[in-house]
This record gives sequence, structure tokens and C-alpha cells, in this order.
Amino acid sequence: MDRKRLQFLLEVAIFGALSFVLDLLVLFKMPQGGSITLSMLPIIVIAFRWGILGGMLTGLITGLLQVISGAYVLNIYQAALDYFVAYSLVGLAAVTLGWLLSSRKTGNKQSMVSAIIIGTVIGGVLRFLAHFIGGVIFFAEFAGDQPVWLYSLVYNASYMIPSIILCAVVAVPLFTTAPRLIQRAA
Repeated sequence: MDRKRLQFLLEVAIFGALSFVLDLLVLFKMPQGGSITLSMLPIIVIAFRWGILGGMLTGLITGLLQVISGAYVLNIYQAALDYFVAYSLVGLAAVTLGWLLSSRKTGNKQSMVSAIIIGTVIGGVLRFLAHFIGGVIFFAEFAGDQPVWLYSLVYNASYMIPSIILCAVVAVPLFTTAPRLIQRAA
């Protein structure tokens, strides 16, 4: 196995585990569940470092670790959507990687900031959408008298929006002050 491939696999595994640990460090827990954490940040770091595949694999490892450690699972479909798919989608933050790299190359810090924020928001919103769909499909009994889509929207937005904002706020200085984070080994 060549050095670059080994580094890729090691970083994906380590950052997947770090994402899992950061999910346990809850900054604020919502009354009905869901919590505000920095768990998406390591996935975003790998996405900006190794691209979509690296980010999605890191998210997949994060979801797998959560399921193994006793996540709330109703059935295999709900587990797949709420953990494997949702966290893997965060890796799509890398859709702005080309923009980020070209901004870094030209030294355009403001453009770097925009690429980081937009990529982070894209990854976070896609995770939110997976949780939202899961809420509509699997958690309708908790909606009470309100429409199930509204219940899922409010429930998931209550912790996902602050988590997305928090990750973007931390990612900007992280990547702009340490741009080597997006530089792969040769």
C-alpha cells in the first residue's frame, strides 16, 4: 500500500472517531432530543482535505460508531437514514473544495471564507434533510396533533441549524489560519 493511500485511510479513521467523540461532547441538549455539537467538523476537515469520498467515508464511520455504541434505532432503514446516510452526506461539503483551493492559491482569504461557509452549510443542510425525512417517515407518532412534517422540521432544525452555524464559525478560522489542513501529503 502506498504512503498516500495509507495516510488517507488513517486520517479518515481517526477523524471518524474524533467526530464520534465530539458528538459525545454536547454543548447544549434539546428538551426532546437532539444536541448541538461539533461532530460535523472532523467530517468537514476531511472533506476539504481529501474530497467528497474522504468526507463521506469519514461520515459513514461516524454513523457506524454511533450505531455500534447504542444509538436510538427503530429498524435498519431508520438507522441507515439517520446515521449512515445523514453523516455521510456531510462529506458533500467538499463540493466547494475546488473553489477553496483556487482561493487559497490566489491568496483570496474572503473567497476562502465563502467557500468554507458554503461547503459547511451544504453538508449540514444535507444532513438535516436526511434527519427531516427520517422524522417524517419513522417518528410520526411523536407529532401529536400537528402535521408530521412540521414536527420533524422544528425538531431537527432546533439542533441542526445551531450545529451548522457553530461548525462554520469554527471551520473558518481553522482553515484560514492553518491552510495546510487542506494540503495532502505528496
